[in-house]
Amino acid sequence: MAGYIVPASRFTIDSWVKNSHFISTIGPAFSVNEAREAIAEITQVHTDAAHNVPAYLIGYGSSVVAHSSDNGEPSGTAGRPALSVLSGSGLGDVVLVITRYFGGTKLGTGGLVKAYGNAARLAVSGVKKAKKVLVHKAYIECQYNLFDKLSRLIRQHNGLAVEDTFTDKVRIEFSIPVDNYPALQAGIQEESNGLISIIILERDRTALQVVRSAEENNSNV
Repeated sequence: MAGYIVPASRFTIDSWVKNSHFISTIGPAFSVNEAREAIAEITQVHTDAAHNVPAYLIGYGSSVVAHSSDNGEPSGTAGRPALSVLSGSGLGDVVLVITRYFGGTKLGTGGLVKAYGNAARLAVSGVKKAKKVLVHKAYIECQYNLFDKLSRLIRQHNGLAVEDTFTDKVRIEFSIPVDNYPALQAGIQEESNGLISIIILERDRTALQVVRSAEENNSNV
């Protein structure tokens, strides 16, 4: 499973067009029910808004469930442009609600399409991204003198630390993407002269790994 990109967490951003206030709320949803629950929750927060326009994609690529609604805006001016932005974003398992507080000036059909499309693009651009991947939950046990080196090796293979336990040895519990497991196993064997192997606790669990931006990567160089 190569994985695909999803929102890492819920994110909200504001925009204004001719005094109308648009609030874009985007987040992950891994089923139609989760998407509907998120839409209901966000709509409940903004019950006084003129419109709460939803759109979602569940799944990814050729296996996707797509939905949108204009929620009272003229047909095709709100949900469709929002869904179009989601469809072109490269994201899967995503739900978006664009809330509009009417500012007293009508935008016209063209203006609405532009405003909702821009509100969707702001949300897609601003939300932190994660990769949906399969991982093994695993651990190793090592002597204290190997702890730093093996911890660093796990991170270099995109392993995510879960817990370190210190007794007479160190137990390092972590999750590792399935695709990266063979290389990490080989690296640990090499560093330990064949004395340490990865012990798998749970296979093929679905997990999210946050995708770091180029700026974040450069800041840690």
